[in-house]
Amino acid sequence: MVLLHVKRGDESQFLLQAPGSTELEELTVQVTRVYNARLKVQRVCSEMEELAEHGIFLPPNMQGLTDDQIEELKLRDEWGEKCVPSGGSVFKKDDIGRRNGQAPNEKMKEVLKKTIEEARAIISKKQVEAGVCVTMEMVKDALDQLRGAVMIVYPMGLPPYDPIRMEFENKEDLSGTQAGLNVIEESKAQLWWAAKELRRTKKLSDYVGKNEKTKIIAKIQQRGQGAPAREPIISSAEQKQLMLYYHRRQEELKKLEENDDDSCLNSPWADNTALKRHFHGVKDIKWRPR
Repeated sequence: MVLLHVKRGDESQFLLQAPGSTELEELTVQVTRVYNARLKVQRVCSEMEELAEHGIFLPPNMQGLTDDQIEELKLRDEWGEKCVPSGGSVFKKDDIGRRNGQAPNEKMKEVLKKTIEEARAIISKKQVEAGVCVTMEMVKDALDQLRGAVMIVYPMGLPPYDPIRMEFENKEDLSGTQAGLNVIEESKAQLWWAAKELRRTKKLSDYVGKNEKTKIIAKIQQRGQGAPAREPIISSAEQKQLMLYYHRRQEELKKLEENDDDSCLNSPWADNTALKRHFHGVKDIKWRPR
């Protein structure tokens, strides 16, 4: 199995294994699905953190309004009355005005936070350092865990406009958001390796050969963005270490130049003929008249 270290730009994403005989059309779609699914898990985790702190989403026509404005416009949060967390709620106002402030109690909040940590660990970029390959089944498992935690805390479900529910139902609208820019469409995805585009019409072995123990760094790009930047020869951490070493060496040389004192050469122990004169018995001879 060929091991692919998938990156976006210079940032590591995940490891994935594929046979060398795999069609690149299939592999590109597979890599893109895992990449986008990891982004989905990250978005759900971020929203669930807000859910644990400030409760469910307000209706779109009530978001950003003050209590006085809501009362003046006679707006009502019908879903807020239905969607009460298990064990009761604790009021914690959302300063941004996106959520209703009816947060779950500490026990239910802990359920959400623990599940968020576990889901993030599954898709973490640290899996690359650990040598663990991420599959679509693992990412789906992370989403199922998050869905289960939400069902435990909110048995009646979430409002249809809540971003967490929309993510679970694949109805999310990411247009005009930074998160939407990170998503790559399967039909527009490209894989690059060694400054070459891995064309979908070929097989993986056409580029990496038939050695199934090959490891490559494959970069995923959106079509039309051009070739990704080349990998640096040394990492930023190694570059910092080199700069630190040369700085220390330069300081040591400066100190040696400052301590370049030749007065010690006139000392008796620095005389290289002292031993010879000692054996000849001509030590401490004075030539001046007494």
